Amino acid sequence: MIAIQIHLNPNLYIRDPQGTNLGKKIIEHSILLIDELGFEKFTFKKLATQIESTEASIYRYFKNKHKLLIYLVGWYWEWMKFQIDYNTMNITDADQKIKIALSVLVESSRKNPAIGYVDENRLHQIVVAESSKAYHTKSVEEENQEGYFASYKSLCKCISSILLEKNEQYPYAHALASSLIEMANNNIYFAHHIPSLTDVSINQGSLEDIKVLLEHFAFSAINGTHQVTAK
Repeated sequence: MIAIQIHLNPNLYIRDPQGTNLGKKIIEHSILLIDELGFEKFTFKKLATQIESTEASIYRYFKNKHKLLIYLVGWYWEWMKFQIDYNTMNITDADQKIKIALSVLVESSRKNPAIGYVDENRLHQIVVAESSKAYHTKSVEEENQEGYFASYKSLCKCISSILLEKNEQYPYAHALASSLIEMANNNIYFAHHIPSLTDVSINQGSLEDIKVLLEHFAFSAINGTHQVTAK
């Protein structure tokens, strides 16, 4: 078993919840409540009741629930990047590395016993359903300058670097990387809730169709012969 410590931008929290038992309870039960209620209906008052504490104690860790959401989503992005780095560490074949990275995008929901206070499966559902609310805000530029989305950008950079190993001349590696991440989340969501918006299905919990979809788009793009003429 590998001990894992996730490091996030300190601007997201007042006190890092990973450092105390109460903080870990805040992480654990905020994941469960947001997944159960949805982000709009989630409140610190409801969370305080769940953990048998006070709202004031939660505010000692997070200024508001928006920062808490970014923290949780950021935690998941870091978890995904860790898995990509770990599982591609000794891989030299570019095709295989791409397939591993894409598999991580859809399979990171498996619960890891090394991090008992995070239910990765429930957190994955939050990322699928709620992650866009972390950065689709009026203050996104300011928050970006504060480094709120560093984990997401780091994950995109990691994936784009792997794509460029396959084709170093490909001009849209970052755009493709972020699109693949969003494609995974959107199509999982659509398959569950609005199936007419996707061509994939989730049968008995299997996400294999999503992986096949991502591989199709990734390799079609990276192996494409279309030449872009610079203006």
